[in-house]
Amino acid sequence: MADPSDKVPQACLLVYDGHCRLCVTAQQGLERLGTRADSVPVRMVPYQSDEAKQALGDAYRPGRPDVAFLVRPNGEIASGLDAFRALLPGLRGGRALSVLLRLPLVQPVGYLLYRLVARYRYFLFGTVPLAAAQESSGKPSREHSTSSRETCRIRSPRF
Repeated sequence: MADPSDKVPQACLLVYDGHCRLCVTAQQGLERLGTRADSVPVRMVPYQSDEAKQALGDAYRPGRPDVAFLVRPNGEIASGLDAFRALLPGLRGGRALSVLLRLPLVQPVGYLLYRLVARYRYFLFGTVPLAAAQESSGKPSREHSTSSRETCRIRSPRF
């Protein structure tokens, strides 16, 4: 007989910078989105947490992260814009943006913009104390849905 926990899909893990105001605001916005019960959940944790350090393994570097990370249930790690591209199709307007970012002329611009914003995010958006980020992630997380192919996609609620 199958163990009931076998039916519970493993969560993807979005690792964000818990000191970055932009990152924390984005994380809180994603937390407010609705969920669907038939999908793989996406959990979000600050980079500064022990859980992020363990999940990232050799990809973890002490200090401030350069990019965000998405750890899939199979252990694959996507970083930077690639981490967010997996989430885009489930966000309002995200499917169009996802398709746009696949175009050969647009894709390099997307990566460049991501690198610029990531590099100057503290200057542009400011910082927050880590405690503020951990308060929101300490709450029982709304887990965001994804497709069953072990890709992590947030799906916005249908209105």
